[in-house]
Amino acid sequence: MFRATSASLLLKPIIEAKSIMTKQPEPQRPSSLKLQLREIIFGTETPAGKLFDLLLIYAIVFSVLVVMLDSVSWLAQPYKDSFILLEWGFTLLFTLEYGVRIYCARQRWHYLSSFYGLVDLLSILPMYLSLISGGATYLLVVRILRVLRIFRVLKLANYLSEANVLVRALVSSRQKILVFFATVLILSMIFGSLMYVIEGPKYGFTSIPKSIYWCIVTITTVGYGDITPHTVIGQVIAGFVMLTGYSIIAVPTGILTAEIAQEMQHQRGLRRCLDCDMGGHERDANHCRFCGSGLRP
Repeated sequence: MFRATSASLLLKPIIEAKSIMTKQPEPQRPSSLKLQLREIIFGTETPAGKLFDLLLIYAIVFSVLVVMLDSVSWLAQPYKDSFILLEWGFTLLFTLEYGVRIYCARQRWHYLSSFYGLVDLLSILPMYLSLISGGATYLLVVRILRVLRIFRVLKLANYLSEANVLVRALVSSRQKILVFFATVLILSMIFGSLMYVIEGPKYGFTSIPKSIYWCIVTITTVGYGDITPHTVIGQVIAGFVMLTGYSIIAVPTGILTAEIAQEMQHQRGLRRCLDCDMGGHERDANHCRFCGSGLRP
């Protein structure tokens, strides 16, 4: 009994030292100031957060307006000093805001490498680069991208799902549209080469690339009129090119419309089972996820 008590007394300091060494340090909690700044700057649920984002959007719009007005010559001359003062004022304001965002962000690297973090950096960088190159100040119009924060403020993110339908339709039809554009390019090269041979440099068709440019302008029904055929054969070919342009202009529209209709049908869950008539299946599904039967194409 005495030996057991003595052993426990001898081992007690060792056990206590070991527990102290293995004890995990408690994570430091952010200060109340950092929490308040984080809630205001990154949050939109509180009135202060909404007010901050709206004021920020107004400041962004006004700063971009100042940059645009500074590019107008009859305004830049008499108000040059005022524009420079305003541009530097907005830049310092956004620099301060950028620094505060880094300070109170939960994951700083995640914010710095995010889309909004890069846009925030690019919105202030050109003004500092203007100290080296004066023309860099006009790159400040990139600040208009920061207005995209209004989607978060006004809770418009839910409407982005409708835009995703258009994006998926474009992605699904990319091969068909690529084939269509390749066909148009080949036709333009053929007609352009013919016009170069028939009209020649005398009537403005100085090279095959320039003749192809005329053909593309004509097929797209833009018709600048800077180059026009003068021979009878050239005018006949030009008329055929115009009719071809009107004939094929509806092709990409039809392709995209069909893909959009298919995406909307998929989104609304109109792909239904042959047996249980249940919808909501994935686009590439072949069998019903409720009863296992085949699906309508």
